Amino acid sequence: MTRKQLYFLLIGTLPGIHKWTTFFFLHFFIEVSGGIMENTPQETYLVTGGCGYFGFRLAQSLHKKGGKVLLFDSVCPSRELPEGFTFTQGAHVREYAQVEKAVSGADCVFHIASYGMSGREQLNRQLIEAVNVEGTRNILRACIQHGVSRLVYTSTFNVVFGGQVIENGDESLPYLPLHLHPDHYSRTKSLAEMAVLKANGTMLNGGSGMLRTCALRPAGIYGPGEQRHLPRIVGYIERGVFMFVYGSPQSLVEFVHVDNLVSAHVLAAEALTPEKQHRSAGQAYFISDGRPVNNFEFFRPLVEGLGYPFPKLRLPISLIYLFAFLTEMIHHLVGPFYNFQPLLTRTEVYKTGVTHYFSMAKAREELGYKPQEYSLDEVVEWFRSRGHGRKSYRSFVSRFRDILLFSVLVVVALSFLPVVR
Repeated sequence: MTRKQLYFLLIGTLPGIHKWTTFFFLHFFIEVSGGIMENTPQETYLVTGGCGYFGFRLAQSLHKKGGKVLLFDSVCPSRELPEGFTFTQGAHVREYAQVEKAVSGADCVFHIASYGMSGREQLNRQLIEAVNVEGTRNILRACIQHGVSRLVYTSTFNVVFGGQVIENGDESLPYLPLHLHPDHYSRTKSLAEMAVLKANGTMLNGGSGMLRTCALRPAGIYGPGEQRHLPRIVGYIERGVFMFVYGSPQSLVEFVHVDNLVSAHVLAAEALTPEKQHRSAGQAYFISDGRPVNNFEFFRPLVEGLGYPFPKLRLPISLIYLFAFLTEMIHHLVGPFYNFQPLLTRTEVYKTGVTHYFSMAKAREELGYKPQEYSLDEVVEWFRSRGHGRKSYRSFVSRFRDILLFSVLVVVALSFLPVVR
């Protein structure tokens, strides 16, 4: 239906001269209001770490809402960027000049970029410090310098968790003392979050207003195409390393689907605006799917969906923690020569084997966050579509490899026995 047809439909029921009076009134009102809407300035969003899995998913959502998106990352995009996207490559937000260039012109910044979350990255203390702490300071400084009024920081559960049991915790929990963090990543994320929230209310350069900041603390992210945790887990499954579980079967942790996390970030940015009375300014929020689950049971559909048996052997968490500690010590010694991937780090043992889950009440009430329910079905399908899944020949090769390795170990062990003459 055309605009003119709509006019006549609306005035068709009115008597006499009121028809033409109403027609001209409606025409004037719709043309003016339409012009205002069409001339509303397009918001520009900067996403640091924007070429990563979550960062790019967030960028796509912002673009669909009509925003202009600036991606800032140390790596190039893995796909062609659509119209409305601009990419700037930088050294992990460590160089202020590059950060300042990227921030210039943004209305809102989503600071996602970080380093050292898992695996061998957790053991590179120098780079972790440079990216997570100095990089965040660079972002804050550039926002203030260039008049960016909103900053949403992607933090972590780990700012309050260090291996202690937490059941239905909330944002009133204090930061874990820095010296109690078992890894440098969690320690530096705490420092960065503190700096972000402390900067809330800082006057912008030129007196153009205040910087409003908030922090989101997500659980472990999952979804089809996730590139940090899931491929590593699938690799362990396919190599036959996933032969046991550990910890209590009653231990509960949380996860967050990538699209729920995207929704939370968009809502948090909106809640920093004057229209929302800066509701989220200076605040931190725990974000998850809101469904505590045993870590290994969460991944059962992935294991079995790829055709592998779920492990029946359960080991004590203390034994696995000791193993992780020894692995870290070995990595510390040989890492400069051979930077191998540890099977597990101490922090990963805590995060997967010790109960810690949090209330979503504050995020629901202040942000309007409503997590949707997801399963691992789409994740299983994603891996299967890329050739993953148990195959008979692979099972044979795996068994042959295990037998061969065991035989070698037996021979080596026997070589140390004394020779009877």
